[in-house]
Amino acid sequence: MRSAVWLSEGAQQAVYALKYGGLPRIADDLAAAMTGVRPHANEPSGVALIPIPLATKRLRERGYNQSEALARALARKWRIPVRPDLLVRTRETPTQTALTPGTRLANVAGAFGLANDQRSMINDHSTLIIVDDVFTTGATLAEAARALEQAGASRVMGLTFARAAIPDFI
Repeated sequence: MRSAVWLSEGAQQAVYALKYGGLPRIADDLAAAMTGVRPHANEPSGVALIPIPLATKRLRERGYNQSEALARALARKWRIPVRPDLLVRTRETPTQTALTPGTRLANVAGAFGLANDQRSMINDHSTLIIVDDVFTTGATLAEAARALEQAGASRVMGLTFARAAIPDFI
């Protein structure tokens, strides 16, 4: 798991603009910051970027998936494929923003799976890099990685633009 920046006030504003501000074009700027933290893969030719999928309702509301926008921007810079069709959200989940670490894990448990007829695509890539905007507790990335590993992926990594310092929950 790697992140480009800490979730400072400036980074938080950039993530908000990407996620809620209707500014998918800012993904190019965030991806530029992420290029320096590319995870090392054994075989560069067998690497693919996997964006965290959005629930259908959120995708309709936003009009785009911010994780996919980041993954596509990175794919252009690194010249590796992005596979937005590999991982799917199997159920709607409440937003994670106001949840405690324990409830975040429960919230996303079983929320991801492999898209129909995509199991063969797992074998085409030696390393799958899951891309998301923010790493807070790691619950979302861990659950997405679990789904990919259950489908046969042998090497799964995570990459986010920002990493949050976990607040003290009471």
